[in-house]
Amino acid sequence: MVNQRALLEQTGKTQYIPPKGDYETFRDEDHYKEKLKEWGLSSAKEAKKEFWYKDRNNQRHVTIKGFETYGGAGDINTLVIEFQDGNLSCIHPAYLKEMQQSSFGKESLLTVEDKEPLTTASEKPAALEPKSTAVEETETTKDMKSPRKEAAPKPAKAKEPKAKKEKAPKLELPAEKVHFTASVKQFALTYNPFNEENDEVVVLENVQIVQENPIDIGLGWCSHSKTLKKFELSQGDSLEFDGKVTAKKLAKGKDVSEEFVVDVAVLYKINNPSKIVKK
Repeated sequence: MVNQRALLEQTGKTQYIPPKGDYETFRDEDHYKEKLKEWGLSSAKEAKKEFWYKDRNNQRHVTIKGFETYGGAGDINTLVIEFQDGNLSCIHPAYLKEMQQSSFGKESLLTVEDKEPLTTASEKPAALEPKSTAVEETETTKDMKSPRKEAAPKPAKAKEPKAKKEKAPKLELPAEKVHFTASVKQFALTYNPFNEENDEVVVLENVQIVQENPIDIGLGWCSHSKTLKKFELSQGDSLEFDGKVTAKKLAKGKDVSEEFVVDVAVLYKINNPSKIVKK
């Protein structure tokens, strides 16, 4: 039975997965709140500071110190949590979120074993068993006595090859922070499955990475964070900023009005825009 009280950390009995080298920390309180909302761990005005970490026998409080990014597009996060004894360990955001549920441990979504099929081959329903040999022979005999006239096969129509759609060349996105220019296309809502709510986003157009050989991104999107709201953006505003770009398609909002719907595919996300200049 799981102990329902928070216990002091038992260092010798806990398996830690420490971060590999440096990890990203939170710039400020607003950045911390924004990331918690993105991970579905807290959407309240006062962001949670402590979270439950549960194992088979005990549970204890941990805090989130930062996060790692990985994956080909750099848009996947692993949390770096700190235990009461000061040890750091990594955990997936969805798994930590699951640990906050009172039902965790009874049947974890990430540890449930595949259930066995309800029937085996030896228990095949009668409806699926083959007909008896006697029936097959009778039907075969009838077919021999009254042969059917076979229709002459119709010549197959030659299929016209479909014209293949030309795919746009895949962009090679820089992994580090770069400088951008863009303009505001519209504001939109995107469905966040972690908190089961719609999040506010800004859709950008004419997005370009400014460097020796500029890269035209086209359309991009980013969270309409408190930092961006301070600029009171309007449609058509020109911007310059620093940030990271990843290949992540903007998901549609759920049950939203037409003004917050994007009618074209937006394939790139701008993460953590900073040093923003509104023109």
